[in-house]
Amino acid sequence: MASTATLEKTASHPGWLRLTHWLNAVAVLIMVASGWRIFNASPLFGFSFPSSLTLGGWLGGALQWHFAGMWLLFVNGVLYLMLNIASGRLFTRFFPLSLRGVFTDLSTALRGKLAHDDLSHYNQVQRLAYLFAIVDIALLIISGLVLWKSVQFGLLRELLGGYETARRVHFFAMALLVGFVAVHLVMVALVPRTLRLMITGKEGKSS
Repeated sequence: MASTATLEKTASHPGWLRLTHWLNAVAVLIMVASGWRIFNASPLFGFSFPSSLTLGGWLGGALQWHFAGMWLLFVNGVLYLMLNIASGRLFTRFFPLSLRGVFTDLSTALRGKLAHDDLSHYNQVQRLAYLFAIVDIALLIISGLVLWKSVQFGLLRELLGGYETARRVHFFAMALLVGFVAVHLVMVALVPRTLRLMITGKEGKSS
C-alpha cells in the first residue's frame, strides 16, 4: 500500500518544462502587478487595487513593466506550447478530456478521495484547468495587443467588439488567470510533492 510501501519515482519534468513554467510564473506576476497599477490610473469599475500590490510606481513605469512582461509571456508561452506539441506531451498529458470525466473527478476531489500517488498522471480537472490557462493567456495577449496598438490591430479590435469591450475582456481574462493561480497554489500546498517535482524535475520518494 502507498502508506506503508515506498513509492517509485514515476514522474519527471524535463528541464525545458521547468524553465518555461517558472518564466511564465514570473511573467504573469509582472503583468498582473503592473496591470493593476495601469487599471488604477483609469479604472473600469468603482474600485482600485492597493498600491502595495502594484508594480511600476506610476503609470509610465507600470506600462514599461507591463510591456516587458508581455514580451516575456508571449515568447516563453509560444516556446512552451511548441515544445509541448513537439514532445507529444500536450496530447499525452492533457487528453483525452470529457465533460463526464471532469464532473467525475471533480466530485471525487470535493469528497477528498482523489488520489495523487502518480504525479505523472493528470486527472480530468487538472487537464481542463491547464488547457483553460493556455486559452486564457492567449486571450490576454490578443486583447492586450488591441489595447496597445488599437489602430494597427483593427481587425482584432473589431472581433473583440471594440476598444472598450477589449478592455473588459482583458480585465476579466486577468481575473480568471489570477483565480487559476490561486487555486493552483492551494493545490500545491495540499500536495507539496508537486512543487519539489517542478523544482528538481524528479518526484522524490515518500513512504
